[in-house]
Amino acid sequence: MAEVPAGPLTDASYPAVPADRARTGAGHRLRAHLRAADLAGYEALAGALRRAGVELLGSRPVDGPPGAVTVAVGGTVEEALGICPPPGGPGAGSGVLLVAERFTAGGVLRAVRSGARTMLRAGDTAPHRLAAAVRTARHGEGMIPQGVVLRLFPTGTEEAGAPRPGTPLTARQSLVLALVAEGHDNAAIARTLSCSQHTVKNALYDLMARLQVRNRAHAVAHAVRAGLI
Repeated sequence: MAEVPAGPLTDASYPAVPADRARTGAGHRLRAHLRAADLAGYEALAGALRRAGVELLGSRPVDGPPGAVTVAVGGTVEEALGICPPPGGPGAGSGVLLVAERFTAGGVLRAVRSGARTMLRAGDTAPHRLAAAVRTARHGEGMIPQGVVLRLFPTGTEEAGAPRPGTPLTARQSLVLALVAEGHDNAAIARTLSCSQHTVKNALYDLMARLQVRNRAHAVAHAVRAGLI
């Protein structure tokens, strides 16, 4: 049995095997640094990435080429986020893709607030989906599985009257506001949440009414002061 290195597994602590070349829209290879909380998770996702044509880099992220994405896999989205390099710090790479088996509303919100907006379920890593997720993260865009959004952040009148504990906002409104605070427009938020721009607009109107603010900028400023995001 192979010896498991101490601490979270990275591409530096487990041998990488060259993958076929995959091209992004800009004509560059898809490259990734892989981090995992355990050996089984590393091996499973390493194989999936190679089948997707993503090149696993054998050097540390800080030494890697520009455009490489950090892929972090864990049992929960919180665990995956916990083994990512600090945003903007050494080894942070061009983007982050979180792969997890279990998602919670709090975990998704925490990830979005940290700047990690591209996520994928561990059971949904078919080559075309995985390559698309790596490409999305590389370009700094967001993508949260639609099933996760619908389950954790439901829409409709039932959710409209059910704010999260400690905040006047619902979980969906908090998520939309966190994305607004990062500077994303309605179209980008809709792509991230796999919903329509109409749904995003409704969430914005509702949250501005709840917060009693005039516009998006006022909503973000109020939420920051109140510790809502």
